[in-house]
Amino acid sequence: MVIFRIAAHIPSGGVNLSGLRSLFESSQLLGLLDIFSGGTLANFSVISLGLNPYINASIIMQLLTMVFPKLEALSKEGEQGRQQINQYTRYLTVPLALIQSIAMYTLLRNQGLVTAFTPIEILTIIVSMSAGTIFLMWLGELISNYGIGNGISLLIFVGIAVQAPVALMKTFSVLDQQQLINLVVFAIVSLIIIAGVVFVNEGRRQILVQYARRYSSNRQVATSQTYLPLRVNQAGVIPIIFAVSLVLLPSFGGQFLSQNQAPLLRSIGTFLLTNFNTNSYLYNIVYFLLVIGFTYFYTAVIFNPTKIADEVKKYGGFVPGIRPGTATANYLNYILVRITLAGAIFLGLIAIVPNIASQITGVTTLVIGGTSLLIIVSVILDTAKQFESKLIERNYEGFLRR
Repeated sequence: MVIFRIAAHIPSGGVNLSGLRSLFESSQLLGLLDIFSGGTLANFSVISLGLNPYINASIIMQLLTMVFPKLEALSKEGEQGRQQINQYTRYLTVPLALIQSIAMYTLLRNQGLVTAFTPIEILTIIVSMSAGTIFLMWLGELISNYGIGNGISLLIFVGIAVQAPVALMKTFSVLDQQQLINLVVFAIVSLIIIAGVVFVNEGRRQILVQYARRYSSNRQVATSQTYLPLRVNQAGVIPIIFAVSLVLLPSFGGQFLSQNQAPLLRSIGTFLLTNFNTNSYLYNIVYFLLVIGFTYFYTAVIFNPTKIADEVKKYGGFVPGIRPGTATANYLNYILVRITLAGAIFLGLIAIVPNIASQITGVTTLVIGGTSLLIIVSVILDTAKQFESKLIERNYEGFLRR
């Protein structure tokens, strides 16, 4: 983590940094990318792309696993299969890093922020940005293999957390009596949101599964039972990432059309800029609905009730009162659709509440997006569980030695 933060302050060069920071402050999409890079993108460091290409590669591989039977079979081969899929993810990260490096250079050049124009200088920028992503991916895997917790998630967490002191300093530098009251209100709302994230993120619907009596060596073995946990938030943070990418497209299109010479196109661009900024009702409504839609879509991708029902039936299990097979799949889908609605509404509220709270209280320097909040809470919960499991494992080892 220390190496990650040191590398974040090594500049790549070839860019007007003051203009770059102004560009990132004016764009929510670039701000979201900067969050995942740990603030390195706005500084244009050697690791300025952060882990974005690796995250995209992981999402693509997860979707491909659901589509291609060979990858799906590979994912079921235990640790060896998972390592092979991780290797494919690494391979896919390299071209994605190159593509994103070229796209970032093109964006900065169109904004007039690039000071490097020779082929060697351009190649240096693209290669250094891509190599920085591979370097971070390696650091994350080192943490996963030799530390506690998921290394990639921890690096993203650190990148978000280190920006909190800067935001606090900005807030206290302009603090007055009214702002103090608003800050207290904002803090209370933030605590409520964090508590809600923990509550929903840990929420499960336990489906009882019983296994029929069987005989072993002419002896009847008693019926066993277990629970199939259906998470309220199956999709995690992915729907918010997809939704924010789409909801910001109108404002990008508006910026382009507003500079057009044609009056009709210019008026359309002005309409988009006016109605799709973060303070507008239309923006927040569309954002909320997109999060709900993507939550259902991604849940359907990662959780297949038919496959789960077949696995339960294969091992002689059944849900009490429900016939095995198709009836069990329909029952699981019935439950999943309803608990996903609660999870989707929750994610939608998490996505828009920071914007609404900022408008009500007037505190704009401490706004943490729903994506950042979910990542922070999820990583802390996951790491705490791993600490707990290690402590339990240590106690068991001591008990066995006695």
